[in-house]
Amino acid sequence: MRRKSTIRYRSTQQLFGYPLLVIARGPDEQAGEVRGIARGIIAIGDIAIGVLAIGGISLGIIAIGGLSLGLCAVGGVAAGGATLGGVAIGLIALGGVSIGILAKGGVAIGTSSVLPKSPR
Repeated sequence: MRRKSTIRYRSTQQLFGYPLLVIARGPDEQAGEVRGIARGIIAIGDIAIGVLAIGGISLGIIAIGGLSLGLCAVGGVAAGGATLGGVAIGLIALGGVSIGILAKGGVAIGTSSVLPKSPR
């Protein structure tokens, strides 16, 4: 059986009491974590929470990941203000399946399901 690799990094610089950069990947038996949970201004991990969050599950102002929630979210399933993803739910939603005020995609549900057309 292959052992899962673990990566942990936390910068010493802080902003508003949060570390500037945190990277957490894989299980951490000492902390009792099955997945790496990164919390910081820039968070990268299995679960990432920060201003810029990148991870399998991400929550932040800018969130990038498999499942992402944020003001600007990009991912397989994305929810928030401006979203881009396979399934996108937000004020502005672009994706295969998109739901929002302004929605564009294969299946688009919204008050305006088309982007403004450029004059030809």
